[in-house]
Amino acid sequence: MYRFLQIEKLDQLAKLSSLSGLSALDAKSFVSHAPDAHWVLVEEGTIAGRYSLWWKNVPPYPGHTLGLIGHYAVQDEEAAQRLLDHACQQLAEQGCTMAVVPIDGNTWRRYRLLSERGSEPTFFLEPDNPDEWCDQFRAQGFTTLAHYSSAVNLDLTQQDPRLERVAKRLEGLGVKVRSLNLQQFSSELEKIYRLCLVSFRQNFLYTPISFTEFAAQYSQVLPHLQPELVLMAEQEDRLVGFLFAIPDLLQAKRGEKINTVIIKTVAVLPDRQYAGVGNFLVAQCQAIAHQRGYRRTIHALMHDANNSRNLSRHYAQTIRGYTLFTKPLNP
Repeated sequence: MYRFLQIEKLDQLAKLSSLSGLSALDAKSFVSHAPDAHWVLVEEGTIAGRYSLWWKNVPPYPGHTLGLIGHYAVQDEEAAQRLLDHACQQLAEQGCTMAVVPIDGNTWRRYRLLSERGSEPTFFLEPDNPDEWCDQFRAQGFTTLAHYSSAVNLDLTQQDPRLERVAKRLEGLGVKVRSLNLQQFSSELEKIYRLCLVSFRQNFLYTPISFTEFAAQYSQVLPHLQPELVLMAEQEDRLVGFLFAIPDLLQAKRGEKINTVIIKTVAVLPDRQYAGVGNFLVAQCQAIAHQRGYRRTIHALMHDANNSRNLSRHYAQTIRGYTLFTKPLNP
């Protein structure tokens, strides 16, 4: 027999370790992600599914009150049906008119499903999931809310002729590009954080996060950073553009030579005078990667409707697709 358990305290979460089946949500995520509710689906001493909900601090959406479903995991199709029905019912009771899944509270964390896998192996920092999860959402009436792509550039010597004009204009504005200074990592992160808050403000489903959480995310990858691949565009002492790229460490785990750099984040101040800075930073990063012996770049997890996707079209071919799902609710 299936039953739902609401987990409200860490000691309740800890007791789940005695159950078989799926792993429980880790305590760190339970605390730092602060879901408004966390539920576990149990069947005869086995964890058959789990999920979290957010409805208090969610992004605005025209004509709707959003509820977010994240930390999603299920063991089979029947558990998925029960879990998603329960999640939608809970959100409707809170007055939500539209569910969005999967999203772990906000878009700074893990969200969307890998929906078109392609032939490329998973790359470093890429979210992965069982292929059947997409079918589970669709079977319960969820449809596509947004689509994202990753693309690979196999020729790092390509040059966009328009960037020569951009480079001259930026030089005239006094914009200079440098690498990340690891000796001043904390102060560099503060600059990047302030830039990202402004740059991403108009992004789909954006909500801000604290500097503490932002810094924790970047600190996790600090041991793997190559500062030459993290670019800072500055006008005097003001950071106006930022690019974060990192080698594909999963290649080494597969016993391969690391020949790929992942371009993960591009942020630019939303001011017309900085038009082209994103393209310029991507070109600079690819040139640096080529000089350091890399053969490919992956432009990772770009919203198909964003400017970041336009950057990729100049250089790369799509290798992967991701989907964020939605379903109307009747509160």
